Amino acid sequence: MELEEKIAGEITMSDNPGKTIKKWREEFRISQLELSEYLKITPSVISDYEKGRRKSPGVASIRKIVNALIEIDKARGGPVIRRYSTGVPSDALIDIKDYNHDISLERVMRLISGTNCSSVGLNRYIRGYTILDGVKAILSFSYSEYSKIYGWSSQRIIFFTGVKMGRSPMIAIRVHPLKPAAVVYIQPDRVDELAIKLANIENIPLLNTDLDVKTVSQIMSSLR
Repeated sequence: MELEEKIAGEITMSDNPGKTIKKWREEFRISQLELSEYLKITPSVISDYEKGRRKSPGVASIRKIVNALIEIDKARGGPVIRRYSTGVPSDALIDIKDYNHDISLERVMRLISGTNCSSVGLNRYIRGYTILDGVKAILSFSYSEYSKIYGWSSQRIIFFTGVKMGRSPMIAIRVHPLKPAAVVYIQPDRVDELAIKLANIENIPLLNTDLDVKTVSQIMSSLR
Protein backbone atom coordinates (compact mmCIF):
# COMPACT_ATOMS: atom_id res chain seq x y z
CA MET A 1 0.00 0.00 0.00
CA GLU A 2 1.32 3.41 -0.97
CA LEU A 3 0.44 5.01 2.37
CA GLU A 4 2.31 2.30 4.31
CA GLU A 5 5.41 2.94 2.21
CA LYS A 6 5.09 6.67 2.74
CA ILE A 7 4.85 6.37 6.54
CA ALA A 8 7.59 3.74 6.85
CA GLY A 9 9.90 5.75 4.62
CA GLU A 10 9.28 8.95 6.54
CA ILE A 11 10.01 7.27 9.89
CA THR A 12 13.11 5.51 8.61
CA MET A 13 14.60 8.64 7.01
CA SER A 14 13.67 10.97 9.87
CA ASP A 15 16.33 12.58 12.07
CA ASN A 16 13.94 11.89 14.95
CA PRO A 17 12.11 8.61 14.22
CA GLY A 18 10.31 8.63 17.59
CA LYS A 19 8.83 12.06 16.95
CA THR A 20 7.71 10.94 13.49
CA ILE A 21 6.09 7.81 14.92
CA LYS A 22 4.19 10.04 17.35
CA LYS A 23 3.13 12.35 14.52
CA TRP A 24 1.61 9.48 12.54
CA ARG A 25 0.05 7.84 15.59
CA GLU A 26 -1.73 11.11 16.39
CA GLU A 27 -2.68 11.56 12.73
CA PHE A 28 -4.47 8.21 12.96
CA ARG A 29 -5.96 9.27 16.34
CA ILE A 30 -4.65 6.12 17.96
CA SER A 31 -3.59 6.16 21.62
CA GLN A 32 -0.34 4.69 22.89
CA LEU A 33 -2.39 2.12 24.79
CA GLU A 34 -4.36 1.04 21.72
CA LEU A 35 -1.22 0.75 19.61
CA SER A 36 0.65 -1.18 22.30
CA GLU A 37 -2.25 -3.59 22.79
CA TYR A 38 -2.33 -4.34 19.07
CA LEU A 39 1.45 -4.91 19.05
CA LYS A 40 1.26 -6.90 22.33
CA ILE A 41 3.85 -4.71 24.04
CA THR A 42 3.61 -2.33 27.00
CA PRO A 43 2.59 1.32 26.44
CA SER A 44 5.91 2.38 27.95
CA VAL A 45 7.74 0.93 24.94
CA ILE A 46 5.78 3.21 22.58
CA SER A 47 6.32 6.14 24.94
CA ASP A 48 10.06 5.45 25.14
CA TYR A 49 10.34 5.33 21.34
CA GLU A 50 8.44 8.58 20.90
CA LYS A 51 10.42 10.43 23.58
CA GLY A 52 13.79 9.13 22.42
CA ARG A 53 14.46 7.21 25.64
CA ARG A 54 14.78 3.97 23.71
CA LYS A 55 16.98 3.24 20.70
CA SER A 56 15.12 3.92 17.46
CA PRO A 57 13.28 0.82 16.21
CA GLY A 58 14.75 -1.18 13.37
CA VAL A 59 13.14 -1.59 9.97
CA ALA A 60 11.21 -4.71 11.04
CA SER A 61 9.78 -2.94 14.10
CA ILE A 62 8.86 0.12 12.06
CA ARG A 63 6.97 -2.13 9.64
CA LYS A 64 5.03 -3.65 12.54
CA ILE A 65 4.14 -0.21 13.92
CA VAL A 66 3.03 1.07 10.52
CA ASN A 67 1.03 -2.09 9.84
CA ALA A 68 -0.67 -1.68 13.23
CA LEU A 69 -1.68 1.90 12.41
CA ILE A 70 -3.13 0.80 9.08
CA GLU A 71 -4.97 -2.23 10.46
CA ILE A 72 -6.48 -0.30 13.39
CA ASP A 73 -7.67 2.36 10.95
CA LYS A 74 -9.19 -0.32 8.68
CA ALA A 75 -11.09 -1.73 11.66
CA ARG A 76 -12.56 1.74 12.17
CA GLY A 77 -13.69 1.95 8.57
CA GLY A 78 -10.45 3.36 7.13
CA PRO A 79 -11.06 7.12 7.55
CA VAL A 80 -7.38 8.08 7.43
CA ILE A 81 -6.58 5.63 4.64
CA ARG A 82 -9.46 7.00 2.61
CA ARG A 83 -8.40 10.59 3.28
CA TYR A 84 -4.89 9.98 1.98
CA SER A 85 -5.95 7.80 -0.95
CA THR A 86 -8.48 10.19 -2.48
CA GLY A 87 -5.84 12.37 -4.08
CA VAL A 88 -7.53 15.39 -2.51
CA PRO A 89 -5.37 17.80 -0.47
CA SER A 90 -5.33 16.13 2.95
CA ASP A 91 -5.49 19.34 4.96
CA ALA A 92 -8.77 20.26 3.27
CA LEU A 93 -10.39 16.83 3.62
CA ILE A 94 -11.21 16.33 7.32
CA ASP A 95 -13.14 13.07 7.18
CA ILE A 96 -14.79 10.78 4.63
CA LYS A 97 -16.70 7.55 5.11
CA ASP A 98 -19.17 5.38 3.21
CA TYR A 99 -22.00 3.28 4.61
CA ASN A 100 -23.19 -0.12 3.40
CA HIS A 101 -26.83 0.76 4.14
CA ASP A 102 -29.24 3.66 3.67
CA ILE A 103 -29.52 6.22 6.46
CA SER A 104 -32.41 8.65 6.66
CA LEU A 105 -31.46 12.29 6.20
CA GLU A 106 -34.16 13.20 8.72
CA ARG A 107 -32.43 11.01 11.30
CA VAL A 108 -29.10 12.69 10.61
CA MET A 109 -30.64 16.13 11.03
CA ARG A 110 -32.01 15.15 14.43
CA LEU A 111 -28.67 13.75 15.57
CA ILE A 112 -26.72 16.86 14.60
CA SER A 113 -29.46 19.23 15.83
CA GLY A 114 -29.61 20.64 12.31
CA THR A 115 -31.77 23.39 10.85
CA ASN A 116 -33.04 23.23 7.27
CA CYS A 117 -32.28 26.58 5.64
CA SER A 118 -33.68 25.54 2.26
CA SER A 119 -37.21 24.73 1.15
CA VAL A 120 -36.13 21.26 -0.03
CA GLY A 121 -37.61 18.32 1.87
CA LEU A 122 -35.53 15.81 3.82
CA ASN A 123 -37.29 12.68 2.56
CA ARG A 124 -34.14 11.04 1.17
CA TYR A 125 -31.37 8.70 2.22
CA ILE A 126 -27.57 8.87 2.30
CA ARG A 127 -24.80 6.32 1.85
CA GLY A 128 -21.87 8.29 3.20
CA TYR A 129 -20.48 11.66 4.19
CA THR A 130 -17.53 13.97 3.58
CA ILE A 131 -16.33 16.74 5.91
CA LEU A 132 -14.34 19.54 4.28
CA ASP A 133 -12.58 22.64 5.46
CA GLY A 134 -14.63 25.06 3.37
CA VAL A 135 -11.95 27.72 2.86
CA LYS A 136 -9.11 25.30 2.07
CA ALA A 137 -11.34 23.26 -0.23
CA ILE A 138 -12.35 26.28 -2.28
CA LEU A 139 -8.77 27.58 -2.49
CA SER A 140 -6.98 24.30 -3.21
CA PHE A 141 -9.31 21.87 -4.99
CA SER A 142 -9.10 21.56 -8.73
CA TYR A 143 -12.22 20.83 -10.77
CA SER A 144 -11.32 17.13 -11.08
CA GLU A 145 -10.63 16.80 -7.34
CA TYR A 146 -14.20 17.69 -6.49
CA SER A 147 -15.39 14.37 -7.90
CA LYS A 148 -13.10 12.53 -5.47
CA ILE A 149 -14.81 13.92 -2.40
CA TYR A 150 -17.85 11.80 -3.25
CA GLY A 151 -16.08 8.55 -2.36
CA TRP A 152 -18.04 5.56 -3.63
CA SER A 153 -21.35 7.37 -3.98
CA SER A 154 -22.74 10.86 -4.52
CA GLN A 155 -25.62 9.79 -2.29
CA ARG A 156 -23.93 11.49 0.63
CA ILE A 157 -23.86 14.56 2.86
CA ILE A 158 -21.08 17.06 2.37
CA PHE A 159 -20.24 19.05 5.49
CA PHE A 160 -18.36 22.35 5.24
CA THR A 161 -16.52 24.00 8.12
CA GLY A 162 -15.16 27.54 8.22
CA VAL A 163 -18.20 28.90 6.37
CA LYS A 164 -18.72 32.66 6.46
CA MET A 165 -21.80 33.15 4.30
CA GLY A 166 -21.97 29.86 2.40
CA ARG A 167 -21.93 31.22 -1.12
CA SER A 168 -18.71 29.63 -2.40
CA PRO A 169 -19.49 26.00 -1.48
CA MET A 170 -22.90 26.14 -3.15
CA ILE A 171 -21.48 27.84 -6.24
CA ALA A 172 -18.85 25.09 -6.51
CA ILE A 173 -21.57 22.43 -6.19
CA ARG A 174 -23.74 24.29 -8.71
CA VAL A 175 -21.10 24.12 -11.48
CA HIS A 176 -20.05 20.51 -10.87
CA PRO A 177 -22.09 17.71 -12.52
CA LEU A 178 -22.03 15.50 -9.41
CA LYS A 179 -24.47 16.62 -6.71
CA PRO A 180 -24.60 15.52 -3.06
CA ALA A 181 -27.77 14.35 -1.34
CA ALA A 182 -27.43 17.22 1.15
CA VAL A 183 -25.09 19.99 2.29
CA VAL A 184 -24.48 20.95 5.91
CA TYR A 185 -22.63 24.03 7.16
CA ILE A 186 -20.90 23.50 10.50
CA GLN A 187 -21.16 26.59 12.74
CA PRO A 188 -21.51 29.10 9.88
CA ASP A 189 -21.34 32.82 10.57
CA ARG A 190 -24.59 33.06 8.64
CA VAL A 191 -26.22 31.45 5.61
CA ASP A 192 -26.47 33.83 2.66
CA GLU A 193 -29.67 34.12 0.62
CA LEU A 194 -27.75 33.23 -2.56
CA ALA A 195 -26.59 29.95 -1.02
CA ILE A 196 -30.18 29.12 -0.10
CA LYS A 197 -31.42 30.04 -3.57
CA LEU A 198 -28.80 27.81 -5.23
CA ALA A 199 -29.72 24.94 -2.90
CA ASN A 200 -33.37 25.28 -3.87
CA ILE A 201 -32.53 25.43 -7.59
CA GLU A 202 -30.39 22.29 -7.33
CA ASN A 203 -32.96 20.55 -5.10
CA ILE A 204 -30.33 19.98 -2.42
CA PRO A 205 -31.28 20.32 1.26
CA LEU A 206 -29.05 22.96 2.88
CA LEU A 207 -28.70 22.51 6.63
CA ASN A 208 -26.64 24.11 9.34
CA THR A 209 -25.57 22.86 12.77
CA ASP A 210 -24.13 24.55 15.84
CA LEU A 211 -22.20 21.41 16.82
CA ASP A 212 -18.41 21.50 16.40
CA VAL A 213 -16.68 19.51 13.67
CA LYS A 214 -15.27 16.86 16.06
CA THR A 215 -18.72 16.08 17.46
CA VAL A 216 -20.24 15.95 13.98
CA SER A 217 -17.52 13.58 12.80
CA GLN A 218 -18.07 11.28 15.81
CA ILE A 219 -21.84 11.21 15.25
CA MET A 220 -21.53 10.45 11.55
CA SER A 221 -18.88 7.80 12.10
CA SER A 222 -21.05 6.07 14.73
CA LEU A 223 -23.77 5.53 12.11
CA ARG A 224 -21.62 2.94 10.37
